[in-house]
Amino acid sequence: MVSEPELTIRRLLYGQLLSRAVQTFAELEVADRLGDADRPVAELAAECRVPVDPLRRLLRALAAFDLVAESAPEVFRLRPLGAAVRAGAPASALPTAQLAAGEVGTAWDHLLDTVRTGTPAFERLFGTGFFGYLERKPGLRAVFDRSQAAGLELELPEVLRRLDLAGAGTAVDVGGGDGALLAALLAAAPGWRGVLVDRPEAVAAAERRFADAGLADRCAARPGDFFAELPGGGDLYLLRHILHDWADEPGRAVLASCRRALATGPAGARLVVVEQAAAARGDTGEEARFAALLDLYMLSLFGGGRERTVDELVDLLGTAGLSVVSVAPLPGGAVLIEAVLGVDGGGRR
Repeated sequence: MVSEPELTIRRLLYGQLLSRAVQTFAELEVADRLGDADRPVAELAAECRVPVDPLRRLLRALAAFDLVAESAPEVFRLRPLGAAVRAGAPASALPTAQLAAGEVGTAWDHLLDTVRTGTPAFERLFGTGFFGYLERKPGLRAVFDRSQAAGLELELPEVLRRLDLAGAGTAVDVGGGDGALLAALLAAAPGWRGVLVDRPEAVAAAERRFADAGLADRCAARPGDFFAELPGGGDLYLLRHILHDWADEPGRAVLASCRRALATGPAGARLVVVEQAAAARGDTGEEARFAALLDLYMLSLFGGGRERTVDELVDLLGTAGLSVVSVAPLPGGAVLIEAVLGVDGGGRR
């Protein structure tokens, strides 16, 4: 008699096929082609320029996971889960699917080599680190930025609710990418000004975003190195999903740069860190499993990059001379940590 573990482990092994099926669904733009209509699979196949039978089987497989429904024989309708990969959907998962279908997913396929060697598969496969590779691939950089912006949509309402943006101030977004977070913050806080610091290719995208949003007179984007000097005098420094790209020592160096910048600011200047929280040992809930997969994502792409528990993040901030004053949960298992210049070596106040 076959017991439940033998069946469950097989379902886990076949999980890669589900991910590939969703990626294929996204790459063929089936969700956008379906829209709000019930459509025959033959019409969809003609638009996708694929044979009918493989597409039918793909859609019937995804119907089992509620991305679509077969509303009549050979006719399919989009379900809310499948609509999440439409190009214009709120917090669309389309760019994430595109990353997984490309070089990022290729790195995941070589997880065995990563575990055996301790070197991220991405570096071995493509001859450089992930962000160095993005410098050479503007198309991939654009997809990555869209993925980051879509993830921000999930977190943003709660982030803005947690931040004190009354009055006037200056926010410095460290490693702020294409400026999605800073633009949203300034739109919500008309009395604030902003500075974004990142690589030159990210700065160019941020400048376009700020100009398009009518924020160019309140916000500057500067090329810079967050391991070195950051703009001083800010009231609020932001680090969103930056620390998980780095091992503890370089992560501590980033935080030390933030601490030096905080020391030049007004009384009450603070650092806000947003990171995915790794699960505590023994936790097997849905958020714990998602965080565990994201940690393997980091392992495949970044040397030393990792997701950390809340306690590990607090300890890392403390060893950089910063004291945590609050920790708040965000949607999807992330946390928002607010810290100030440390007292007695940092850590929790």
